[in-house]
Amino acid sequence: MEITDVPYAVLRLQYQLARYPLELFEKQVVAGMGPETPTRVFYERWLGMLDATVGKMLGDPDLEKRGAALIERSDGLRRAAQLDEAATRQQERADDELKAKRDDAIKAQQDVRANKEREVEEARTAAAERKRAAAEAAQERTAAAKQQADDVAAQRIALAEAAKREEQATIRAAEQKATAAAESKLDDAQAKRSDAANKRAQADQVAKLAVLEKQKRQSERANEPDHKS
Repeated sequence: MEITDVPYAVLRLQYQLARYPLELFEKQVVAGMGPETPTRVFYERWLGMLDATVGKMLGDPDLEKRGAALIERSDGLRRAAQLDEAATRQQERADDELKAKRDDAIKAQQDVRANKEREVEEARTAAAERKRAAAEAAQERTAAAKQQADDVAAQRIALAEAAKREEQATIRAAEQKATAAAESKLDDAQAKRSDAANKRAQADQVAKLAVLEKQKRQSERANEPDHKS
């Protein structure tokens, strides 16, 4: 060991001693929080930045690597939480839009049905009136005139019912289109949830690697006194 390395070795030892309360706080308090708790993510990222900065200043690659691993893990968890929250909001909006569109479609269909039924009833009433008038005038008119009146009434009824069926078909098509659009948004929200889960798995893998690295360094530090003596 060169004489210029002694101050850095002392500083590294001092940093390890100063960091011990942080490790104790992490084990007793932070470890009890959920892995995606904002407070825990913020604390781990802050600690990672501290380790990375001090490791770089003191020429300690292990400390710098540990800090980088903590930063990467916290960033991954933060991004996963953001994606999960965005997916949840999008799914809620898609659910609300789907419900609103279905309600609108049902109401529109009910209104159209009521209007058409009223038109058909009015047409039937008018037809019945014309038929009655035709029957009363049949004594004075020929059978051909009566048949003509009946044909006109039947034609109008058929036209009203055909218009009703056409309008109902239009409403059903619009409802199917709205449902398909809403389901597409739900699929997109589920895809984002899947992406968030993948990022969370990657973050957990980084955390496992960081733990293994930490255990390795602790084992090496435990063997250092015997080696130096």
